[in-house]
Amino acid sequence: MQRRDFHRLLGASALGLSSVGTAFAQDAYPSKPITLVVPFPPGGVADTVGRPVAEAMARHLNQSVVVANRAGAGGGIGMAAVAKSPADGYTVLMALSSLVVLPEADRILNRPPQFEVNQLAPIARMTADPNVLVVRADSPWKTYAEFIAYAKANPGRITFGSSGNYGTMHVPMEQLKGATGTFMLHVPYTGAGPAIVGLLGGQVDALASGPASIVGHIKSGRMRALAHWGEGRLALLPDVPSFKVLGVNISYSQWAGLFAPAGTPQPVIDKLREAARAAARDERTIQIMTTAGTQFQYQDAAEFDAFVKADAAAMKAVVQRIGRVN
Repeated sequence: MQRRDFHRLLGASALGLSSVGTAFAQDAYPSKPITLVVPFPPGGVADTVGRPVAEAMARHLNQSVVVANRAGAGGGIGMAAVAKSPADGYTVLMALSSLVVLPEADRILNRPPQFEVNQLAPIARMTADPNVLVVRADSPWKTYAEFIAYAKANPGRITFGSSGNYGTMHVPMEQLKGATGTFMLHVPYTGAGPAIVGLLGGQVDALASGPASIVGHIKSGRMRALAHWGEGRLALLPDVPSFKVLGVNISYSQWAGLFAPAGTPQPVIDKLREAARAAARDERTIQIMTTAGTQFQYQDAAEFDAFVKADAAAMKAVVQRIGRVN
């Protein structure tokens, strides 16, 4: 064999071994625990959805999926951390709809965005619930009409909590303020869980939350639901009217979905998609979610990607209407 032919054969063999090695590495995924970052404290919607989904995905993948709460900046700290993580499938994100709001909010505030939406690759949407306006059960407002009448007569007297500026509990309340011409004082917390504790402890008067975080408190008699930002009636709260039924033309959906850093290999994304789909069909997980007050509204990666892009465009306009907030 001539030397040139020998080197060509040797190169082809090395390329073949490299391809086999790459395929083996992809097939072996996951070979170590996966971290699921929840960018809020325990007790909020992302955490309520993230923990049972992590457990179900772990059973499907035969590998641990460890939930890590990384709170702060309305979810921005945890989201940015995942966006900048290695694109190897071992760090994934359970984000809320604030994901599409925060980069635009940073621009409104004249600061560099902590991350951009295109730094994250959609895996699957897990839930999408309208926010619910709640007050403490011992508050003087029995109905939405009483609540908004007081807000109009007493500008700045009603306080509302949120998970942070421009977050999923802040944006819908700003919508309500704008639609009704009222002024209510915003009190940002580090996440939905602390905001809910603030309401129950009397630190704030109201908040807008996804049902998963509050339905237990409503059914136990500690909170009262006045209205919701969805369409029609909610199955879990059938007696609570929507704002549109009440004559206020606003709507807002708080979705929760899984993302990986952009550039994660497609075979790895596909395995995560399969695990997310298995979680959404898992009877044990469905029961946990139902008990928590939410239901799966699953979208696979392609459909979810289109959904995220449409929501980002819509929320950009909302943030620009809100403008700068303190």
